[in-house]
Parts: sequence; C-alpha cells; structure tokens
Amino acid sequence: MNKDQIKGTAKDIAGKTQQGAGKLVGSKEQQAKGLKKQVAGKLQKNVGDLKEAIKDTNKHKH
Repeated sequence: MNKDQIKGTAKDIAGKTQQGAGKLVGSKEQQAKGLKKQVAGKLQKNVGDLKEAIKDTNKHKH
C-alpha cells in the first residue's frame, strides 16, 4: 500500500463524514463539499492503485 492509497481512502472517509454532517444540519453546501472530497479521495486512491499495479508488473518482469 502506498501513500496515495492511504491519503485517498482518508479523503473519501472524511468526505463521507462531511456529507453526512451536512445532511444532519441541512447544509447543501457541506454535502456538496463532502461529495467533492469523496471524489478527490477516490481519484487519489485510484492513482495509488495504478502505481502499485505498475510496481507489481515491473517486479514480475525481472
């Protein structure tokens, strides 16, 4: 696991929390910010996943 995977997962969780809090208090703005953070987190995690896949592929070539 690499830092992009960890940071991405953390952003996704923080975004879900922020979105849920926004729903509780009726704040569409906080809900939108939470969704945005989730998307950013998922993208960063996907970058990390891709890096791991490349690293694993390179290991198997040698």
